[in-house]
Amino acid sequence: MFSSVLISNRGEIAVRLIRACRTLGIPCVAVYSDADADALHVRLADRAVRIGEGPARNSYLDAEAIIAAAVTEGVAAIHPGYGFLSEDPAFAQGVIDAGLTFIGPSPGVMATMADKTAARSAAIAAGLPVLPGSRAGLDAGAARVAARAIGYPLLVKAAFGGGGRGMRIVASETALALALESAAREAQASFGKPEVFLERYVERPRHVEVQVFGDQHGHVVHLGDRDCTMQRRHQKVIEEAPAPDLPPDLRRELHEAAVRLARNVGYVGAGTVEFLVDAARENFYFLEMNTRLQVEHGVTELVTGLDLVELQLLAAAGRALPFTQAEVVLRGHAIEGRIAAEDPAAGFMPSAGRIGRLDMPAGPWVRTDFGFGPGDTVPPFYDSMLGKVLAWGNGRAEAARRLSGALAETRIDGIASNCTFLRRVVDSDAFAQVKHDVGWIERAAETLTPAGATESVGEAVADSEDGIRALPFRREVLDTPQGQVVLDIRTAQMEPGLRAGRQRRGPATMVSHVQAAMPGPVAPIDATVVNVAVAVGDVVTGATVLAMVEAMKMEMPIRAGIDGIVTALHVAVGETIKAGALVCAIEPSADHRETP
Repeated sequence: MFSSVLISNRGEIAVRLIRACRTLGIPCVAVYSDADADALHVRLADRAVRIGEGPARNSYLDAEAIIAAAVTEGVAAIHPGYGFLSEDPAFAQGVIDAGLTFIGPSPGVMATMADKTAARSAAIAAGLPVLPGSRAGLDAGAARVAARAIGYPLLVKAAFGGGGRGMRIVASETALALALESAAREAQASFGKPEVFLERYVERPRHVEVQVFGDQHGHVVHLGDRDCTMQRRHQKVIEEAPAPDLPPDLRRELHEAAVRLARNVGYVGAGTVEFLVDAARENFYFLEMNTRLQVEHGVTELVTGLDLVELQLLAAAGRALPFTQAEVVLRGHAIEGRIAAEDPAAGFMPSAGRIGRLDMPAGPWVRTDFGFGPGDTVPPFYDSMLGKVLAWGNGRAEAARRLSGALAETRIDGIASNCTFLRRVVDSDAFAQVKHDVGWIERAAETLTPAGATESVGEAVADSEDGIRALPFRREVLDTPQGQVVLDIRTAQMEPGLRAGRQRRGPATMVSHVQAAMPGPVAPIDATVVNVAVAVGDVVTGATVLAMVEAMKMEMPIRAGIDGIVTALHVAVGETIKAGALVCAIEPSADHRETP
């Protein structure tokens, strides 16, 4: 086993890896950006090393800085977690070249499977069914030709990445160019590579994946399947194991196909082969293979009783799998909800800021994997996921009831979260009856998001240094000439005697942050400008997109909100701006000017 391991990640997965290593008696080194200097994974690690500034491209995507930190700290291995550089073969090779062990498959296997078009070829060679698609890196003209051959609707997909990032549904040729540009931009921000490709879109499929595991001695097994059909914007929301309501023959074929592919490419470590299953549950199609630990690995652990991180460490150390396929036994059912810092009532706007009160659910059949604690700050630079709540039951209905109860216990104050939304999903008839597909959430949006525009968010964080006691705050929607703006309004009470020189008493109203339900010309959240679409002198309408900003891996358009002429620009591409920052000045047209 390894003398020490560096965790090249952050948040929930870094915490999970540190705890697994601690169980095995392996010291851990954490890395952190300036935005994560006081993060939970930094506090839990034996040692921690700063690797750069807040934006991921300057820290968690900086392979040279991470490898240099590992060498300086004298660790034996690097575990990449998921996301960031976890599926980057150049990073894996750099780790090996530095004399360290990369905890994952070989760089060659990663290169094949990380390139989605090469992975399709490997799947075809292994006899797996695939959907019609194109090569990666097409220019706009070649993409139009390929799209006509594939047929609409289709998907634009990141060639090097996963997790729903860099993916767009395109219904017609008129929308193709914008989708290519947007998906490439998101792919670059998430994975450091902008290449995308096209693939046939399947109407109302299920998303089913198979967990595989291989060792360095040629043994490959599967650890059952998972259903990840509950998705929003191609990102998984609820995951469960095993996948419900699958014909036995189809399930067996999925398992055999996944193992066959892993064996064909010489796979070592934890991997996931993802498939689409058609609405009739008669056909399945290879999607991709994720060459890393999955976010949803916990539900597999609950039904198998196996620690997948421990198995990763054993495989990377050259140990043989301690069991055979026949010895893998699945018991009961497990369901997981991804807890995200986002506001379903405001179009799932990301919510960065400081967490106040944090109540975690408990019970004999409940597990929580979180990367944050009370008082921690959620930065705007990374994915919005805070953690996961999981529940196990003897059957699916029992697991769903336990998860619903656990979500009801979960309370996160100071920032918005999707806990109520997740509970509505789990409690829905569609979920109970397995009548959902990957697009169900969008179609059921009105029943899943809170009714009305005002929703209590909780208590703000007290600032005792300033002598301010923060009271519960409320959410209000204001109609402005520039569009609708959602405000979180906190009422603060000055506490006497807490700070010398403070004479003020009584309530004071503070706007904690601005969130645009219908984005106007201000930034809805601390964000990075990824595109400026107008220039001074341009004539705009209310629907004109002025700029695109990115926060917490979500791109958001900022629209004009009124008809007029752009008279000044206040932002530039690459600039990080604060919530409420003015994007540009617009001289309203006559119809929008106030009458005397």
